[in-house]
Amino acid sequence: MNVQKLTIQKAKNYDHALYELLLLADPSKEIVDEYLERGECYTAWADDELAGVYVLLKTRPQTVEIVNIAVKESLQKKGFGKQLVQDAIEKAKELGANTIEIGTGNSSIHQLSLYQKCGFRLQAIDHDFFVRHYDEDIFENGIQCRDMVRLYLDL
Repeated sequence: MNVQKLTIQKAKNYDHALYELLLLADPSKEIVDEYLERGECYTAWADDELAGVYVLLKTRPQTVEIVNIAVKESLQKKGFGKQLVQDAIEKAKELGANTIEIGTGNSSIHQLSLYQKCGFRLQAIDHDFFVRHYDEDIFENGIQCRDMVRLYLDL
């Protein structure tokens, strides 16, 4: 399979198209705004089309977290998610991090698979995270998203 290479760069502005992607991965605009203020946002382009986004946030000394990662729905299943994760890992190394972390919902089956294929290991479960922090119930793959599954990768 010939995978198209993405061009990834720091976000220049936070326009409607970027928010559409960010809100695919996190339905709370308030929470997205909060970590955009503190983190570094990167956009991924397939030719001239915005294909994906991720946000890195320094959480502790020598630790960064991917707090949001998303690929445009029409471009999913083309290897772009893997490229985003791999780029985030490289950026974390450049920032001097020893560990990169990511969290996803218990119902995010495809994401859990992708992160583990990229080398992440299961770390912890934050029970009822999505029930506590989101006003509306979230469902994916016919499963209620209740718990945050935390993963890490030592760099």
